[in-house]
Amino acid sequence: MGDGPGLVTVEVVGVRQRASADEIVVLLLDADAELLVPILIGPAEASAIASAQAGIVPPRPMTHDLLRDVIVATGDGLDHVEITRLDDGIFYADLVLRRARRVDSRASDAIAMALRFGVPVLCSAEVVAEAGVEVRTTTSEEDLARFKAFLEAVSPEDFETGAEPDET
Repeated sequence: MGDGPGLVTVEVVGVRQRASADEIVVLLLDADAELLVPILIGPAEASAIASAQAGIVPPRPMTHDLLRDVIVATGDGLDHVEITRLDDGIFYADLVLRRARRVDSRASDAIAMALRFGVPVLCSAEVVAEAGVEVRTTTSEEDLARFKAFLEAVSPEDFETGAEPDET
C-alpha cells in the first residue's frame, strides 16, 4: 500500500541497541522487498518509540504525546508519515496531516508520531533500496522467539541508561 509514486509501507519492527557500539537503531521492515532499514536514533527517541509500541501511557504527556494532543485539538489528525529521503546518512521525513498539510520531521519523530496515531509509515522505495539490509530468509523459529523475547523485555528505561535488556 504505497500512498504515492515510489512509496512503500514499512512495519516498525522495534528499537535495538547494537552490541558492537553504543548505537540505538529503529528497524523498519519492507516485507515485500525483504529488506530491513536501520535508522540510527538517540536514546530519547528510542524511549518514545518503544513506549508507544508497548502502549505505555505516561502520567503526564511527553513531547510526542503533547504534539499529538495539539494536532487533535486543532481539529486535524495525522494521516500517515513518509520517510522521504536519505542524504549524507540523515533520514528526512514528513508528517502528512489529514488536511493534506505536510510538516518536515526527523524520521525518528515521525515514527514516534505514527505509532501514537496508529497510522502507516511509508518510506521512499529509493531509501529502502539504498539503506535496506536483506532479511535472512532462513531465520529459525528460535531466532524469532529470541527477538520477540527481546522486544517484550525492552523498556524505555533501557535506552536512557545505556543498559542492554536481559535477553533470556
